[in-house]
Amino acid sequence: MQLIDQLLQGSANLFKLLGDIPKGEDRDEYIVNINNMLDKRGKIIEGLAQEGFQFDEQNRIHRTLLDLDDGIKERLGAVMNAIKQDMASLQKTKKSEQQYFNPYSNVHVMDGMYYDKKN
Repeated sequence: MQLIDQLLQGSANLFKLLGDIPKGEDRDEYIVNINNMLDKRGKIIEGLAQEGFQFDEQNRIHRTLLDLDDGIKERLGAVMNAIKQDMASLQKTKKSEQQYFNPYSNVHVMDGMYYDKKN
């Protein structure tokens, strides 16, 4: 199989994988799969670059690859936003939990201190 066909197949599989974002415990395996597919795709692209690949706008396969690449970028952005939202939610939960267990941790009171300014 030629590298261009491998790239097309790998891009299509990655695009399909990025279609639905799992919740909870399945997300770790999902992210590992994305990283593996991106690594394989990157190696194929490097191989094409070494062969002197030139993009041809008239070629149907090349246009398909470009469309898939745009879709992959868009879906990766959606995955990143979902992860960012989960991380922000986790940080908010941690902060609320800490405040619940120690509600006076942010209070800095100087009661009982006396400074003598005599020289």
